[in-house]
Amino acid sequence: MDKFERYRVFVQVAEMGSFIKAAHALEVPRASVSAAIRQLEDEVGTRLLHRTTRQVHLTADGTRLLERVRPLLADVEEIDLLFHAGQRQVSGQLRIDVPSRIARRLVAPALPSLLCRYPQLRLILGSNDRAVDLVRDGVDCAVRVGTLKDSSLVVRSLGTIALINCASRSYIQERGIPERPDDLVSGHRMVGYTSPTTGRESPWEYVSDDRMEHVVDVPCQVVANNAEGYIACCRAGLGLIQIPRFDVEHLLDAGELVEVLPAHRPASMSVSLLYTHRRQRSRRLAVFLDWFEELIQAHLER
Repeated sequence: MDKFERYRVFVQVAEMGSFIKAAHALEVPRASVSAAIRQLEDEVGTRLLHRTTRQVHLTADGTRLLERVRPLLADVEEIDLLFHAGQRQVSGQLRIDVPSRIARRLVAPALPSLLCRYPQLRLILGSNDRAVDLVRDGVDCAVRVGTLKDSSLVVRSLGTIALINCASRSYIQERGIPERPDDLVSGHRMVGYTSPTTGRESPWEYVSDDRMEHVVDVPCQVVANNAEGYIACCRAGLGLIQIPRFDVEHLLDAGELVEVLPAHRPASMSVSLLYTHRRQRSRRLAVFLDWFEELIQAHLER
């Protein structure tokens, strides 16, 4: 391992706070990571990392080195991309994190074409409704829906997706179709949804013609904490839901679910790609970013 690679290992350990996680991300043995850090510390003549049984922290000298090395690595990788941009060879492992329904409904069905085009690409697909820490968990890229928290991550905004109000056929037969938001207060009920990230239950909301957001206190008997359960409860006739259209398009087409209150939809939600360090992008990451942006286009609002 040359000095450039030792710098790369150092940055990975510093960002992830773990020798084991860095080894997994770099696809090398943990012993190689430890050896590279020891050798680098011997070369620079100072301790760069404080090791504990649970975590690794930068020393003051380690922080100084990280600030100098990170842009250096980015420059080298940008040069590499510059001279390999025209090559179609894409290989190696890419770890991404996608909301569960996007993974199931959009990403997984389209993956065969991507992997056929790039047979040496290996994709690790994480899919859940809880936000992950990209740096700590070694994730190369994440798809996020909704408002984003401020962070040091690079954000690539793709557009917005429409949310609609839905009910099952059995629900409508039992309770009828609500004609206006006031109808929801009595005689109707909703399926509640609790955010797995915040733990808060989402209210029933809609946007009026004047772009104002309104909240309606709709009775609720069952609350779900993931998209699959949320939709399943609606299909079972347990209440109305507010859901991205692409999530239930097949159920609408089959007549199993029906859109209600189309003039009183909730606010649209933004879709974004997130990754670390604007200039430090591998060829495989660049390929995935462009591929997903093209994939999601058909489901974005015009």
